[in-house]
Amino acid sequence: MMYQFDAVKTKDEAVRWIRTWFERNGKDCNAVIGISGGKDSSIVAALCVEALGKERVIGVLMPNGEQKDIDSAKLLVSYLGIPYYICNIKKSVDGVLEALEKSGIAVTKQTRINLPPRIRMSTLYAVSQSNNGRVANTCNLSEDWVGYSTRYGDAAGDFSPLGKLTVQEVKAIGKTLGLPQELVEKVPSDGLTDRTDEDNLGFTYAALDRYIREGVCEDEAVKERIDRLHRINEFKLKPIPCFEYLCEEQK
Repeated sequence: MMYQFDAVKTKDEAVRWIRTWFERNGKDCNAVIGISGGKDSSIVAALCVEALGKERVIGVLMPNGEQKDIDSAKLLVSYLGIPYYICNIKKSVDGVLEALEKSGIAVTKQTRINLPPRIRMSTLYAVSQSNNGRVANTCNLSEDWVGYSTRYGDAAGDFSPLGKLTVQEVKAIGKTLGLPQELVEKVPSDGLTDRTDEDNLGFTYAALDRYIREGVCEDEAVKERIDRLHRINEFKLKPIPCFEYLCEEQK
């Protein structure tokens, strides 16, 4: 039997889950969301508005210098009518990189890629602590499955409405929420080059989602790549390992 997804039912369940989570983990707190203008942050924000009311949802736009698609982020906060801040992180990013280089550290390409998401997460928590907030994680299952996220960057947060939903499922929910199509269907990119996420991954999200939900991947090379990425990045989804110390009385 082909896998079926009920977007309306899942959307309603996600809204109830958010509402319950806040009742238990931050009654009267605000949801603080990093708004990129992409589908994930747009849909998380819309779910939180439905769950908590727009007065309890705070958007944070965090360009790193100039952001070509910042108008998409502004469209989202305007459409939802939520309060928002714009915090440019460029000086913070440049300051850390300069300090590393002055210390004699050869900064790698991967360091330059992952530093901005981590500074954005620090910024979100600063905004959250100053506004009685809880920080939303906006990652989806597809990205997490192959490690396409930054640990302690966009992969962090206090609650995760989309963490168990694939890209196709997230898009379907976005449509039921009535969000502008340009936000739901916006092609995700790395923000650094003209390459899309799918260009960098080497396969489409549609192929990945089908493999996750149905276990079917007709391209053996793609299947092997997905399996490898999942295997080497699975640690990102697990709690930090702890040495299990037992005192003498416990032994």
